[in-house]
Amino acid sequence: MAGHGSALLVVDVQEDFCPPNGSLAVAGGRDIAPVINRLLASPFAVKIATKDWHPSDHVSFAANHQGKSPFKDSVRIANPHNESESYESRLWPVHCVQGTPGAELIPELRRELLDTVLEKGTDRRIEMYSPFYDPFTSPRICDSGLAQILREKGVTDVYVVGLAADFCVKNAAADAAKEGFNTFLVEECTRAVDPPAWPECKKELESSGVKIVRMEGPEVRRLTMAQ
Repeated sequence: MAGHGSALLVVDVQEDFCPPNGSLAVAGGRDIAPVINRLLASPFAVKIATKDWHPSDHVSFAANHQGKSPFKDSVRIANPHNESESYESRLWPVHCVQGTPGAELIPELRRELLDTVLEKGTDRRIEMYSPFYDPFTSPRICDSGLAQILREKGVTDVYVVGLAADFCVKNAAADAAKEGFNTFLVEECTRAVDPPAWPECKKELESSGVKIVRMEGPEVRRLTMAQ
């Protein structure tokens, strides 16, 4: 079968990331659903969606930091078990809070074709753009087990789509490549928070081993033509 060894990773296609009412809506975010659905109907070995699933007191919310504003400000996040390891992270509006409508996958997505839904960002103390694991290494705080799930399914190729291209999708693709998977980001199936910066972001991804592909390219057509 054409899809044997291939996985589809649908990142964070949630109400809060989509117009018209999402608190952190990405321009054109809802428009990618029909194209993603074409992929969901293709014979991938496994199809996994991810969701931001934040507690209300999550560290990424500007509202939880006095005097801070979303989009403009950042905060230093330290490893809860090793204060010497830290990074600066952009602050956002409150979004994708556990159990709220904004955290749900959008209805336009053919959810019945998914094999599983993985929740991330559940630890209030850390930002977790990637569905694989948090940015910390000494020690790591959260590992979703996604890499192991893919290996157990015999996956060699990972196709990444969803929202947003320059944050969670970028990190998902970069970590998939780091884990040794042949990684493809399907460009029609994502949108960026900051579109002018997307070309530079693509260069970063390509330098990390991710291949940026199109729906009509051979990497995708071998799957969609097998429907």
